[in-house]
Amino acid sequence: MNRISAFTSRNIKELMRDPLSYIFCVAFPIVMLLVMTLVNSSIPEEANMTLFRIENLSGGIIIFGQTFVMLFAALTVSQDRSGAFLVRLYASPMRPMDLVAGYALPMLVIALAQAILTFAVSFIISLITGNALSTAGMLTAAVSAVPSAVMFTAIGILFGSLFGEKAAPGLCSVIISLGSFLGGIWFDAEKTGGVLLTVCRIFPFFWCTKCVRSATVLDFSVENYLFPLVITAAWAAVISFLAIFVFGRRMRADLS
Repeated sequence: MNRISAFTSRNIKELMRDPLSYIFCVAFPIVMLLVMTLVNSSIPEEANMTLFRIENLSGGIIIFGQTFVMLFAALTVSQDRSGAFLVRLYASPMRPMDLVAGYALPMLVIALAQAILTFAVSFIISLITGNALSTAGMLTAAVSAVPSAVMFTAIGILFGSLFGEKAAPGLCSVIISLGSFLGGIWFDAEKTGGVLLTVCRIFPFFWCTKCVRSATVLDFSVENYLFPLVITAAWAAVISFLAIFVFGRRMRADLS
């Protein structure tokens, strides 16, 4: 446990030294929250467009922010692999699960900070717009976003284990685009229906967004909250197992 704590502390310091982590993991999601709020203010009431109202937008922005946590997880692992640092760690008593935990914990802290900051800004916006957010809903949504944060972090570690520091960010950019689109963050997938909705339901991003949005408005029905939560948690568990397995395989390959 002490080894994991020391490694986690090192990774947190590395992230804090990188100004891009503040830009993409903190500033950019908040900027998008403000921009889409302005977009919503220009949409006439007759359009019945509720996606960008703060009670729906805030949950989508949290998932959007987590995709950048994935990017930095991939960057951190791939950069350590390209240097001698991770090779030296391979010779230590730390197991693959210990190393993965040391990479994952700082990312989960960032994801939690993202959620708190997003809801803090969303609450201020809700007071201005008159669409008050429930404190209980925001707290529940922050907790409900943990499985998706684990999933995106695991994807980042998986990509960082499989690919180099040049290829991993590019692949993460693809996931960011897919997560934003197929997650229904910027459009209402359920109202669209048809083949597009079917495709969205195949991937976990749609369920991540649906779960957090439902928690925000205190909708804990099986269809809107419990089922999406279970699907997201299942994806998180599978990808986490895969990330640990692949990391261990690459660890043994690098040592041989």
